[in-house]
Amino acid sequence: MRGWAATTAALVALSCCCAVAPGVAVTSGRAVNSIYWGAYVGGGQYGLADGPWDMTSVDRFEAHVHKKLSLLEWGQYWVDCGPRRCGPQGFPARLFDKVRARGAIPVLSWGSGSLQAKSPDQPAFRLTEITRGRYDDFLRRWAVAAKRWGHPFFLRFDWEMNGGFDAWGEGVNGNRPGDFAPMWRHVHDIFRRAGANNVTWVWCPNVVYPGDPPLDRRLYPGRAYVDWMGVDGYNWGTNPTRADTWRSFADVFTTTYDRLLALAPGKPIMIGETASTEVGGDKAAWITDALGTQLPQAFNRVKALVWFNKNADGMDWVLETSADAENAFAAGIASPYYRSSGLPDPRRGPIPAP
Repeated sequence: MRGWAATTAALVALSCCCAVAPGVAVTSGRAVNSIYWGAYVGGGQYGLADGPWDMTSVDRFEAHVHKKLSLLEWGQYWVDCGPRRCGPQGFPARLFDKVRARGAIPVLSWGSGSLQAKSPDQPAFRLTEITRGRYDDFLRRWAVAAKRWGHPFFLRFDWEMNGGFDAWGEGVNGNRPGDFAPMWRHVHDIFRRAGANNVTWVWCPNVVYPGDPPLDRRLYPGRAYVDWMGVDGYNWGTNPTRADTWRSFADVFTTTYDRLLALAPGKPIMIGETASTEVGGDKAAWITDALGTQLPQAFNRVKALVWFNKNADGMDWVLETSADAENAFAAGIASPYYRSSGLPDPRRGPIPAP
């Protein structure tokens, strides 16, 4: 909290003599740019449920990094299956309210598939099925509920579509090259007709690692259908769960970042998921370089950052894997460059970059 308190005091002092533009932090009497930052907070390492279902896990995360986050991310698939039946998951207004009550902006990773599916092979959710209108009634209800809720939020729809991990990936589930963008536009148009202008659409591929095919331009729905560009990327190091090689933040992101700039010049970029292992290098140094050097200096079109603080897939992603990693993150995120709060004006359309 110390970094945020100092920034707040500076803002108060400066307001006596001049106006400060929205989205600009102030330190030592000098205005600086800022970006949104936050996390996907897995509760497992605290013995709790994930945020926002259990906000105690978010409290503990913020206590460890000594700063309030401005983004909170979680995931929801279109269908969830209980012990007896499968059913559609409606708009999670209660969870959105919990996030907003903390002064943070919701980031919902919204997937067109079933939560319980063990593979991307889900014929009912082929991209062409969605485009043909199979889920239009569900989508209209969801869009109307989003409009009724009324506040701005990020919708990271069908993320990592270039990875082939989920039902919406091209090249899996019977999907063909060129199927993804028409599906996205179809869903987006339903929201537009419903008047759900409080939704900020984030198009978020996976990073292109060495040896991967380049990011296919046909996946991009077009400028009128995307508000923010996004990208997910991790340093897997030599962790035996998925042994690779140690990669710096720049190694992970540069190629795909440059591609996003070429696809959509001028659009803000969100890093929708990132983290590093401890195995194969120095995690604390990786974090220090990412927060202190790479993001503010080399990746200045990145306007939002989400740390994936959950040990998924057997990996050691959480900050709490070592005191050094936790302290490095706290020191880096203390900079006023990383915005601690600031909800956008609910009367505005897509959330602007700070």
